[in-house]
Amino acid sequence: MSKIVVFGAGGRAGRAAVAEARRRGHQVTAVVRDPSRHGGSSADGVQLVAGDVTDGDSVARVAAGHDAAISAVYDAAAQPDTFYTVAARALLDGLARAEVARLLVVGLASVLKTKHGVALMDTPGYPQEYRSFYLAHAAGTQVLRTAATGVDWLVVSPAGDFDHGGKRFERYRTAMADAASRVSYADFAVALIDEVDTPTHHRTHLGVEAA
Repeated sequence: MSKIVVFGAGGRAGRAAVAEARRRGHQVTAVVRDPSRHGGSSADGVQLVAGDVTDGDSVARVAAGHDAAISAVYDAAAQPDTFYTVAARALLDGLARAEVARLLVVGLASVLKTKHGVALMDTPGYPQEYRSFYLAHAAGTQVLRTAATGVDWLVVSPAGDFDHGGKRFERYRTAMADAASRVSYADFAVALIDEVDTPTHHRTHLGVEAA
């Protein structure tokens, strides 16, 4: 049994990760900005705490004593071009100080490469109205790639998009980016917690899809 801290535990990917970790018997600390918006109390092996993923001191405080961390963060009120880079730096700083060796980051398929070697966002017909958001995610990943850190990080994203109504089948596979690809939140969480239980991929961006 591991102790896992999940930043952004109030979102759909974060909630799915918490549920899958608990299903396997792990202890979970669920980090949100405002616990009162999520029931305000801890229950069923999940400790609900307030934390700020953009503050290294806050990350270190809530992550202390844990074996692995998952970041599934999103802040609609923040500027994406600074939020994801600041969060990446704070996570690496705080987790290193807390001696948490493994970090899984929920990423974006748009910046994952296709079988043709180009980012999905650069393929013909791909929606461009959120390009600044795609680039913000890419910048956050670049912080991880270029950091001199002992934290063993991995970015995991759908290979295309989430199947928002999809069920848990415990079947997935790794894949290059493909706009038509889908994976349920539950099976995506299976992939995340598999990488906690048995770290297989390291310091890269991994795409997953339903199998």
